[in-house]
Amino acid sequence: MLLPPYTSGMHSAEIELKFPVSRLEDLEQRLAELGFRLDTPRTLETNILYDTPDRSLRMKGQLLRMRQYGDRAIVTHKRHPDDEDMESPYKVRIETESEVADGEALAEIFVQLGFEPAFKYEKYRREYSHPRAIAGHVVIDETPIGIYAELEGPPGWIDQTLVALGISHADCLTESYGRLFSAWKKKTGSPAENLTFDEVGALELVGR
Repeated sequence: MLLPPYTSGMHSAEIELKFPVSRLEDLEQRLAELGFRLDTPRTLETNILYDTPDRSLRMKGQLLRMRQYGDRAIVTHKRHPDDEDMESPYKVRIETESEVADGEALAEIFVQLGFEPAFKYEKYRREYSHPRAIAGHVVIDETPIGIYAELEGPPGWIDQTLVALGISHADCLTESYGRLFSAWKKKTGSPAENLTFDEVGALELVGR
């Protein structure tokens, strides 16, 4: 049974780090050894970012996203904190999100208000939690350009979990999937415009 995604339906600070995963089976085994439980099995997640034609949201460091996660639709707005610490090793965003009854209807409202789809990205996501860590959780994302894990929660919990997993802070990333995709495109020379399995996979097949 698909459980609700980690969405609080409220205004909150999102603190996270991600790291690349080279061996998925090893990470899953280690999470089990540490007492983490699988809350949501491998589920396709489709995300569409909306922006104005002149990309005013991106220029302001904001994000407006529609997410389809299994049979759930979630709308999210993110922005940088007013008192952002530019030296922080963590990615921190102020996030407001809510589950909606009809994602397609809300997407049409966005379009009528002058927004347009700017970027689409997909991943297969698993979600884990620990019975003694209510405020923190782990997700594993299988993307078209690699597998990544994200730790989201208080900084102290993130640090402790990294140590328990044997992951160095030096191996962690704060980049969004959009930025990781841009770096991958620059490295590979791919003309893909969206981080989707069909688009990236098809272009990789053509390039062989």
